[in-house]
Amino acid sequence: MSKGIEGKVVVITGASSGLGESTARHLARLGAAVVLGARREERLNAIVEEIKAEGGKATAHAVDVTRREDLAALVQHAVNTFGRVDVMINNAGLMAISPIAELRVDEWDRMIDINIKGVMYGIAAALPLFEQQGAGHFINISSVAGIKVFSPGGSVYSGTKYAVRAISDGLRHEVGSSIRTTTIEPGAVDSELKHGSGHQASAQAVAEFYKQAIPAESVARAIAFAIEQPADVDINEIVLRPTSQDF
Repeated sequence: MSKGIEGKVVVITGASSGLGESTARHLARLGAAVVLGARREERLNAIVEEIKAEGGKATAHAVDVTRREDLAALVQHAVNTFGRVDVMINNAGLMAISPIAELRVDEWDRMIDINIKGVMYGIAAALPLFEQQGAGHFINISSVAGIKVFSPGGSVYSGTKYAVRAISDGLRHEVGSSIRTTTIEPGAVDSELKHGSGHQASAQAVAEFYKQAIPAESVARAIAFAIEQPADVDINEIVLRPTSQDF
């Protein structure tokens, strides 16, 4: 258990695998009540049952982060189940790497919808509640690719992750007197994110790059660190990557 985490209600998108799943399990072990959102309802329910079997508190609600009403329903489900929301983790993401000249416009649209709009819809769902409570914490998952353009082929993906950093920093300026905002920027982490590229040559390059990936649990620990700080301490940004990663 962690005194700074125990009893807090944490909503997590993209929670059916990877960073979201690891974060849900880790925070539940530290005493948080976790609310899992993702499209794969059967997988979510299995994770919830495993968390409960370990003595944790968890619930799930199917959500597509490209639908604003789904995010609103997820937050409302958290309130209906646990009475409040303390932390909103906007984690769902897509990494479809390909050269711009390939003109994979459908993939660009999908990344913008998930990586940018999905974060904005999560903010829109939780912010009124946080303002009503007079407290809350947004944790938005960007990427090392939001600091430096992932090349070759990562221009659009990096653009979406730069956007997450900009939105997060602006949000902190606007609501930071009572609401905390943290941006997490991981490097290569073992998750399903690496499988998002439909362009064959890019997919092969990503697979090679991700051979150095660190476990998703590493990011979960960074998220827990940000949450467990006293209310007057706002961890604004955490960058973490494999020791061997030079990008």
